[in-house]
This record gives sequence, C-alpha cells and structure tokens, in this order.
Amino acid sequence: MGVRGHARVRWERARTWGVANPWAVDLGIALLVQAAMTMPFVVPRPPGLEPATWAAYGLTTLTVVPLVWRRRAPVAVLLAIMVASALYKVALEGPGQPLPYTGLVSVCTVALLSPPWKRLVTAGLLVVAVPASVWLNTRSARELTFSLFVFAAAYVFGRLQDARQRAHRIDAERAAARERARIAREMHDILSHAVSLMIVQAEAGPVAVRTAPERAEAAFDAISETGREAMNQLRQMLGLLREGSEPAAPREPQPDLAALPGLVERVRSSGLAVTYTTEGGVRAALPAAVGASVYRIVQEALTNVVKHADARTAEVRLSRADGVLCVTVTDDGGGPRGDAGGHGLLGIRERAAAHGGTATTGPGPGGRGFEVRVRLPVPSTAEVGP
Repeated sequence: MGVRGHARVRWERARTWGVANPWAVDLGIALLVQAAMTMPFVVPRPPGLEPATWAAYGLTTLTVVPLVWRRRAPVAVLLAIMVASALYKVALEGPGQPLPYTGLVSVCTVALLSPPWKRLVTAGLLVVAVPASVWLNTRSARELTFSLFVFAAAYVFGRLQDARQRAHRIDAERAAARERARIAREMHDILSHAVSLMIVQAEAGPVAVRTAPERAEAAFDAISETGREAMNQLRQMLGLLREGSEPAAPREPQPDLAALPGLVERVRSSGLAVTYTTEGGVRAALPAAVGASVYRIVQEALTNVVKHADARTAEVRLSRADGVLCVTVTDDGGGPRGDAGGHGLLGIRERAAAHGGTATTGPGPGGRGFEVRVRLPVPSTAEVGP
C-alpha cells in the first residue's frame, strides 16, 4: 500500500472515530477556533490603539463556547454567537478578527443539519445581521461584499457536505442490499444442493437396505457428509450476519475450482454418473471471487440436474482459451426445462454477469438433454490446470 493508500486508511479511521465521538469533534473545532481568535490578542497592536484587555478576550471566548452544542441546536447556537459578537463590538474596544470564524462555523452547521425552513430563517437573519455588523465596524462596501461572500461560501459548503453525506448513505444502503442478495444467493445454492442430494440418497436408502446393504451404508454416509458440508458452509454465511461484539467463528476460504472434484464425487454418490474434465489448463492464478463463482455455478447446475432432469449421466467441462473460461454442464435428461419456480438459473446468470460474463441455457448437443454454458473473462495470466 502506497503513501496515498495509508493516508486514505488513516482518514477513514479518523472519520469513523469522529462519527462515534461527535462531542469530541465539536470540542476540537471550538478549541481550534479559539486558537485562531487568540492570535490578534497576542500580536502587538499598532501604536495609538489601546492594548487588548482580558475582558475583551473573555467575551471573545464567550462567542466560541456555543460551538460545542452546534449539532444539537444549530440555529440557537448561531443566535447566541450573534448576540455575543454584537456585545463585543458595542461594549468593548477589542482587537478585530480577520474572519468571523464562529459565525462561519455556525452557518455551515445550519446549512448541513437544519431543515429547509430553519435555513430560510437563517438566511433572513444574515441579510439583516451582516450589514448591521459592517455598519458597526467600518461601514465600507468592500467589507460588506467580503462578508456576504464568505457567509454564502460557508452556507454552500454546508449544503455540499449534506449532499455528500446523503450520497454516502445511499451508496452504503445499496452496498448492504447487494451483500444481502449475495448471501441469500449463497445460502440458496448451499441448501438447494445439500437438500436435493440428501433427498435422493434418502429415497434410495430403503430400497438399498433390502437389496444391497453395503450400498445403503454408503448412501447414509453420503447423507451425513452432505449435511456436515452444508452446515459448515452455512456457518460461514451466517458468520457474515453476526451482529454485536460476539466473535464470529473462524471463516474458511470459499470453495473454488480445487473443490470441484469433491463436489462431483458427492453428486456421483447420489446415483448420477458425472464426469469432470478440464481443457487448456484451467486452475491456478484465478481471482478468488471467480473461482468461488465457478464452484457455485457448477453446484447449482448439478443441483438442477438432480432435482429436475431425470437424467442418468451429466458432464462438467471447464476450458480456457483466449482469456475466456468456459464452464459447461450437460446432462442426458428430459431436455429444456424451467427452474421449477426456483432461482437457480437466475442465480447462475447473476454470477456470470457479476464478472462480466454470460450464461446461456437450452437443449444439449443434438437437441438431447439440457446444457448450461457460462463464459467468464479471466486475466491473461490465469492458468487453469486439472
């Protein structure tokens, strides 16, 4: 990570801390403004002017203190600052400030946090208060123009901050929705696959008990293994939804291409004759997300074969050529079919689209059976091996 990346991480940490500790941030802003307003009191005044007094400095501090409550009552804080500032100008002959720091901060806060009607009231107050302040100070058109400009800039800055925060909230909500959809899709694939295999094995078990006890034992072993595998994967998914400070269970990596032979073997134990072949060296250096999606695509396609196809054989074939990874699952079942009201084929298309790929479904070669064909772009450095 470069210098810019470290700076971004530090900024995000500081922003997160600020959101969690608003009072500390407001206190820090008040102290910073107080430091800026202290400068005219420590710099020697020109000859002929009376030295700055502690009373004047105390009244200056009184205009800063309300900033600590700027988030809770922005308009009230602005009014308090305006009253204290007017008292400073009328009652004391203290040093002037190069900028109306407290007023700018409070106007920015009103623009950021207040509803439209309060912002309108604030605009009306400024239209009256700014010319009055200039009249009490220099009575010059130059100061009036400058004051109106800086207060307008503070208001615009507050509105821009509000727009930026709303955009961030919308982005966060959309990201959360995408993550919920992803987790729902993963859980659908896991449950659909496991339950389908377990049903097939359970239905075959009673017959095997009477005719081939050794096959019945293998079927029950397959049911328990499928259930344990589903529970492990569900535990990982549910760990993403865990809330609070309770530590989540350790997470294992998502299954990828290396797990495909085990998946094929589990499906094969249900009685479906599945073959798995690779071409063009299909395996190493694939992005983790692509490998996990390929696993889920094959899992869902085989689940559909078990649930809907009434097939005896199926073939899983992976090939890579010209920067494209092609995943094909073909069976010899009853031909084109819907998804039986489910979301499996839709999920396959969504996974392919998420990586810039495509998914097509339809009759198998020669119009026989059913085929799922997915094409995914992969980095040129990706190599896939058996």
